[in-house]
Amino acid sequence: MKRSTDRILTTHAGRLDGPPELREKTGAVMAGSFSDLEAVRPLVRRAIIDIIGKQTDTGIDIVSDGELGKLGFGTAYYGRRLSGLGMRPVKPGESGWMGQGSGERKEFAEFYKELNFMPDRTESAICSGPIAYIGEQEVANDLQLFQSALASANAKPEEAFMCVLAPGWLEHFFHNEYYSTDEEYLFALADAMKHEYKAIVDAGFILQIDDPALPDTYDMIVPTPTIEEYRRFAEVRVEAVNHALGGLPEDRVRYHICWGSWHGPHTHDLPLKYLVDLMLKVKAGAYSVEAANPRHEHEWKVWKDVKLPDGKILIPGVVSHASNVVEHPELVADRIMLYASLVGRENVIAGTDCGMGLRVHPQICWAKFKALGEGAALASKQLWP
Repeated sequence: MKRSTDRILTTHAGRLDGPPELREKTGAVMAGSFSDLEAVRPLVRRAIIDIIGKQTDTGIDIVSDGELGKLGFGTAYYGRRLSGLGMRPVKPGESGWMGQGSGERKEFAEFYKELNFMPDRTESAICSGPIAYIGEQEVANDLQLFQSALASANAKPEEAFMCVLAPGWLEHFFHNEYYSTDEEYLFALADAMKHEYKAIVDAGFILQIDDPALPDTYDMIVPTPTIEEYRRFAEVRVEAVNHALGGLPEDRVRYHICWGSWHGPHTHDLPLKYLVDLMLKVKAGAYSVEAANPRHEHEWKVWKDVKLPDGKILIPGVVSHASNVVEHPELVADRIMLYASLVGRENVIAGTDCGMGLRVHPQICWAKFKALGEGAALASKQLWP
């Protein structure tokens, strides 16, 4: 994994938007009204080539495939990669979403009712049988698609990464109705997903583990646990991530956490200080955290007391997915300079809070990336005068 040895490198959290036609097809797959995925592959390839160029043109050094090949979600996507998943009707009095009973949704009930975020579901995604990895051809297709797009794009990124969900975040989406304990289920997911993690690293890409669950599940557990109880819960999820990463070189892995990408108040977010030590236990070479939005920007102070382990990289978000306001490059540079002063310039890669895709309009995304690249250039001039 490249470091900021003579300038501040830039990256982002992964998710991007493709053209309107692809977004329409993705929505149709999620709705179950379209299933001919092979017919969409040429469109996906063209879209990935396009966004690779846009990433580098706006100043992004370490690029992704935008997760554009992830057509659908839930069983529409993971059902092609994992056995044991299924759907069933929602039972009377049951919520189809884990987050519907959160403290934030209760505190801001009127807001969420008008927003209609997480509308009522008629079906629940569940684990109904033994989990095993069946996605060898799926991940091979993804890797070939990205490799082909990189070869065809008129761009020279420093490196490229691909995103995969952590076992604990997958656990969040598929309710366990098969395994005798949640821990047994969690490690079954870890055993399965390690195949996909290894395939990405073996193909020469950086693997990004997406794990919003590490901080985000706190407000979804009802009743709300104590900090000590939640830390014990989270520690098992970290152990599962490390189990799945076993044998992979840490310097080819980065680990991303966030507090959910929805545009809400986030008043119930668990502060980073309660989880930072657990995050740093993950066997990764870099850690990507929210640091730009108004609920978490103040948490730079955590790094005054917490030492980033030797050889590791911090990827603070210096532009946010949570607002349509495009950050000024000087503000971006100030944020980068602050983190460089805390952990060392060579240990900082400038990033985004979360994926921009589906969160801000594509035009806003590219404007934010341009501000990110310009801000990194300004900071680099000061850090390497």
